[in-house]
Amino acid sequence: MNLPKTTLHFIYHFAREQWVKFAFLIIAFFAWGAADSLYPYLLKIIVNTVQTYQGDRSGIFTATAGVLTLLAVFWIGSEVFMRMQGILQIYTFPQFRASIRAAVFKYVQSHSHEYFASNFAGNLAKKLSDLPTSCATIMEIICFQFVTAGTGAIIVLITMWMTKPLFAVILAIWLCFHLLITVLLLRNGNDTWEAHSDSVSELNGKIVDVFTNMLNVRLFARSRYESQYLKKYQNIEIKKAKKAMWIMELTRIALGLNGLFLIFAMLFALLYGWQHHWVTVGDFTQISMQAFWLLGWIWFVSYQMTVFARESGTVSDALRLVRRGHDLVDQPKATPIVVQKGDIRFDQVSFSYSKSRPVFHDLEVHISGGEKVGLVGFSGSGKSTFVNLILRFYDLQSGQILIDGQNIAEVTQDSLRSQIAMIPQDPSLFHRTLMENIRYGRLDASDEEVMRAAELAHCDEFISKLEEGYDSLVGERGIKLSGGQRQRIAIARAVLKNAPILILDEATSSLDSVTEKVIQGSLQQLMKDRTTIVVAHRLSTLADMDRILVFHKGKIIEEGNKDTLLKKKGHFAKLWNMQTDGFLPDEG
Repeated sequence: MNLPKTTLHFIYHFAREQWVKFAFLIIAFFAWGAADSLYPYLLKIIVNTVQTYQGDRSGIFTATAGVLTLLAVFWIGSEVFMRMQGILQIYTFPQFRASIRAAVFKYVQSHSHEYFASNFAGNLAKKLSDLPTSCATIMEIICFQFVTAGTGAIIVLITMWMTKPLFAVILAIWLCFHLLITVLLLRNGNDTWEAHSDSVSELNGKIVDVFTNMLNVRLFARSRYESQYLKKYQNIEIKKAKKAMWIMELTRIALGLNGLFLIFAMLFALLYGWQHHWVTVGDFTQISMQAFWLLGWIWFVSYQMTVFARESGTVSDALRLVRRGHDLVDQPKATPIVVQKGDIRFDQVSFSYSKSRPVFHDLEVHISGGEKVGLVGFSGSGKSTFVNLILRFYDLQSGQILIDGQNIAEVTQDSLRSQIAMIPQDPSLFHRTLMENIRYGRLDASDEEVMRAAELAHCDEFISKLEEGYDSLVGERGIKLSGGQRQRIAIARAVLKNAPILILDEATSSLDSVTEKVIQGSLQQLMKDRTTIVVAHRLSTLADMDRILVFHKGKIIEEGNKDTLLKKKGHFAKLWNMQTDGFLPDEG
C-alpha cells in the first residue's frame, strides 16, 4: 500500500474519497462568502435611492422594495448554505479523520520488527494521533477561511470595479502584497513548525519511556534525575517553538502595516472623490464597508495561516511514518503457506544485521517434521536470530528457509506466522481482559475453548481468585500480573493457537519450581506431533529433546541428544558444567 508523501497530496488523496461531500461543502462556503460580500453593494443601492428620492416619503418602501427583496433572498440563502455546510461537516470530517488513521495505522503496522525496535512507541503513537486531526484542521481552513475569503475578495473586486475602478486597483495592490507576505510565511513557517513538531514528538516519546519504566525510576530513586533528563528535551522544544512563533509574529506585523495602507488609501480616495463630486454617499458606504469587511476576513485568515503553517508542519513531520518504505514486504505473487509436517530447512543461509554484525554464513540446518530440537549457546551466539529468521522478522542476504518445501520469502507473512506458535521468555500482554488476551491465540475460539486452554496452562488457578475473573484487565503490558502469571497466559495462547510449529524461548523460566513441573506436563502434551524448537538458557529443560543444536559465534559446532553431547565432552559438556543454578553464564 503506497500513500502520498507530501502534505497537500496526502490530504487530497483522502479528500478525494468523499469528493462529492467536499464539493458541496466548498459550494456552500462559496455561496455564503458571495452573499456576505454583496451586502454592502445592496446597501449602497438603498442609500443612493434614499438620497435621490424626491417623492412622498411614504413611498420609500415601494422605491426600495426590489433591493430589499434581493437582500432578504441573499440573507435566507446565506443561512441555508451555512446550515448545509454545518450538517455536511458532521458527515464528512469524522470519516475523513478515520480513513487517514486507519490507512496510516495499517501502513505503520506493516513495518519490520527492526523498525519498532528502533522507534519509541510513544513517538509513533503521537504522530499517528496528530496526523488525522491536523489534516482535518487544514481542510477546515481551506474550505471555510480560504474559500470564503477568496470568494469575497473576487466579488468585492468586481463590485468595486463596477462602482469606481480606482478602488479595485487599490484593493488589488493590497492583495498582491498580502499574498506575497503570506507565501513567505508558508515557506519559512512550515519548516520551523515541522522542526517544532518533531521536537514535541521526541519529548512525548521520552515521557512515555519514563512512564513505561516507572518501576526502575522508583527502585533507583531517580525521579529528580528523570526531571533533569527531560528538561533538556523541553528546552529544545521551547527554543524551536519560540523560533516558529517569532516568524508568525513578524509576519503579522508586516500584514498589519499592509492593512493600514489599505484603510487609509481607501478613506483618502473616498474623501477626495466626495470632495470632487465623483463619489456618492452610497459609494462611500459600499466601498468603506467592503474594505473593512474584506480586511477583517483577510486578517482573520492571516491569523489562521499561523494555524495552517503549524498544522502543515505537524502533518509533514507525521508523514515520516509513511515516507519510509517497508523493508520487509510480501512478494507480489506471494501465496499463503500450507504446513502439514512442519519440516524446516535452512539452505545456505547467510544473514547479518549490518556489515559490522555478521551472524550466519552458509548455514545448513534440517529439522524434520514433528522433531523436538533444542538451541543452546552463549548470549549472542545466534539462537534468537535463528528463531527470528524462521518467523521472517528479517530477510536473508542469501540462501533460503524452507518449511515443507516452501520458501518462506515467497509466502505471505501473516500466513507464515499463523502456523507458528511462540512462547517468549518475557511475554507482553495487551491492556485488555484476560479472556481477550488468551483468545488472541485464536480469535474465533469460544469462551469454553479459551477456558480449556487456560486450564491446560494452569491459568485458572489464579484467574478464579480475581474479582472480575476472565474479565479482569491486566494493565499495560500485563503489569498487574506477575511474571509467572504472564507466562502462563502466553502458554494458554499457544495452546489455543494449536499451530503445527511451536517455539519456546525458555517458556517456564518465570515460574516457580512447583508450577513449572505441572506445566511441563502440559507443554509435553503441546509438543506432541509438532515441530518444536526450544531456546534454552536452562539446559536441564533439554532432557527430552530429540536433538540439540549447539551455537557458537553464528555456527552450529555440535548436535545430538543430551547424553551423546555430554559423552563427547565438547562445547555442550563445557556449557553443562558451567551452569550456575541451572542457567548458563555469560560467555566472558
